[in-house]
Amino acid sequence: MAAMKARAQHEMALEKSAGAFENGKDFLLLGIHLATLRARGKKTKTFLLPPHLVSTLPTVVIEYAPLEDELGDVLDKAMRHRGLSGQELADKAGVATEKIRDAVDYRNDLSKEEISRLASVLMLNDVGLQALSQSHYPLPEIAGLPFCLHPLRMAHGIGVANAYVVAKCGGTSGLLFDTGPDYAQLRRVWPKTIKRIDAVFLTHAETEHIGGLAGLRAADGRMPVFGPIGCGEDRVTALGESGALTFGNFEVRVLQTPGHSEAHNSYVIRVPKISDAPALLVSGDLIFAGSVGGAFYCHRRLIDNIRRLMIDLPDTTVIAPGHGPLTTIKNERMFNPFVF
Repeated sequence: MAAMKARAQHEMALEKSAGAFENGKDFLLLGIHLATLRARGKKTKTFLLPPHLVSTLPTVVIEYAPLEDELGDVLDKAMRHRGLSGQELADKAGVATEKIRDAVDYRNDLSKEEISRLASVLMLNDVGLQALSQSHYPLPEIAGLPFCLHPLRMAHGIGVANAYVVAKCGGTSGLLFDTGPDYAQLRRVWPKTIKRIDAVFLTHAETEHIGGLAGLRAADGRMPVFGPIGCGEDRVTALGESGALTFGNFEVRVLQTPGHSEAHNSYVIRVPKISDAPALLVSGDLIFAGSVGGAFYCHRRLIDNIRRLMIDLPDTTVIAPGHGPLTTIKNERMFNPFVF
């Protein structure tokens, strides 16, 4: 009954958010087409598709896409980052091993005091961890981008992968960041107004982020493709931190951000002529709203790169992650459990 009630509420919220902005300004195009439910005791996600795959939203928006990670995911990643077993964490924090195991398996019965002790041992932001435990992680208003942003959300396994098109509002061409898990899905969520891609930028070479590249090239192989040094993909121009690329009004600055994988780039997109407008950070699997990517290459370098972004980029920078909803540097500096 509780699951049915939660599902109904989430569907209503999505339908309300899609319909409420039909007459909004042509500023930010946002694909809202997924809600996430966890089956009790199982790491399973159910995807619900409301009628509107893409909605035109007003200048200020709060996104309704589900978070990539819940409390259990964050605890699991943090334990691996710290090299702690569940028993070791339980001993250090004074929390029953069974309660930690249940939380990792999405059956959270931890008290606020226990979560605070876990946060202290794992060196996590207690405020953000408490918010995740209550399924109320704060998401910010997204405002002020000097271009149109088209998030393209595609199912992959039990999760959702994001790609993004950045384009001049009212224009018919743009820049594509990542390609999703396959070309068929990419076409299904493609913004109808975009007829041409001027360039493709890859964050890293995982299937859910580059699986659509081959089909995209088969359909139109003229656009240049850029990616991180050592990504191993054919006909990809490798980019390190050696300045910025310019495409029309857009400037794309490359940041090497290894940690999740050895070959991983993030990209900062801005319009230099509008210098006071927020920039966009396409972060791949470096940082998410409320979490970080798995440190399959190096935990230390992943955290070091996140801290570098938190210091170097303005608060107003919008983060477009490889999974989960849009967020901002300011929001993640305040609440992300790993930014501590």
